[in-house]
Amino acid sequence: MGTLVGHVVPGSGFLLIGLWHLLNHIKLHSLNPNSYTTYAWFPTSILRYLELFLIMGGSTMSIAMELFIGPERHQPLDPDWTIPPNHLHNFEHSLISFSFFIYAAFALLFDYLKLKAREELTQLLSAIAFGQQLLLFHLHSADHLGVEGQYHLLLQVVVLVSLATTLLTIAFSRSFLISFVRSLSILFQGVWLIVMGFVLWTPGLVPKGCHMNSEDDHMVVRCTGDQALHRAKSLVNIQFSWFLVCITIFAMVLYLVLLRRFEKKVAEYRSLDKEDDGDGDGDGDGDDVEAQRKKLEESQSFIHMGKGLAPIDMER
Repeated sequence: MGTLVGHVVPGSGFLLIGLWHLLNHIKLHSLNPNSYTTYAWFPTSILRYLELFLIMGGSTMSIAMELFIGPERHQPLDPDWTIPPNHLHNFEHSLISFSFFIYAAFALLFDYLKLKAREELTQLLSAIAFGQQLLLFHLHSADHLGVEGQYHLLLQVVVLVSLATTLLTIAFSRSFLISFVRSLSILFQGVWLIVMGFVLWTPGLVPKGCHMNSEDDHMVVRCTGDQALHRAKSLVNIQFSWFLVCITIFAMVLYLVLLRRFEKKVAEYRSLDKEDDGDGDGDGDGDDVEAQRKKLEESQSFIHMGKGLAPIDMER
């Protein structure tokens, strides 16, 4: 992960996952405003488990890159089968990927077996994966005291939001706002990882007064003095704030656009709910979780392959 590609590729995955979930949660809430229930992952019309397969595939590739493809000897251990200091971060990164692989694999299994508590257990596994990510980034073996450390500190804030909102969805599964913030935090993780990859490993983007230096087979950004370091960290903070503002504006506009698009469908589904419930209250309490999922899957106008937006499934 300690390269430009090592940040941009997983960052793109998180970005697409967050965007996919944002689109689906907005659509699901628009179509079912009274009976909305959150999901940890979403099926697609072309393949139900495509999102989970992509998570498992991406996690497997990440583990392979960290432990077998990236190292010069194509394995991360010394001849005496101990872990050398310069490969500790490879094991840490691979453990993060393995946590998300476990999440996706069990999410698929729980859904296949139709377990009653599959949604709660899947959200718990997702929270464990984010917790593992936060723990390993916080206790990272790499030197994160300088500019890179500031980027990782702010990344931990976003991961903490993902962890907290995932835990909250277990108790508040009908809260659209919690799911909305969770999706947005996952998207922000991706954006921030991509920014880190380009800024920390592109010489032309390194802050003034700082330079790239090779230490223990790892390129790090070093500054010439305290003033240059303070300026560089301040620029990172400003950068984070700007991206936060831009992503917030993007999310609000996206919500308004999609809500307007599905206004007609919302009215149609409300009418159907009244007929199905037979209680005349229009609350849609006859919709269980599986029925809501099928309704979403059947009405995927912007999710169909080859129509509108392509299915960017990954994380649930």
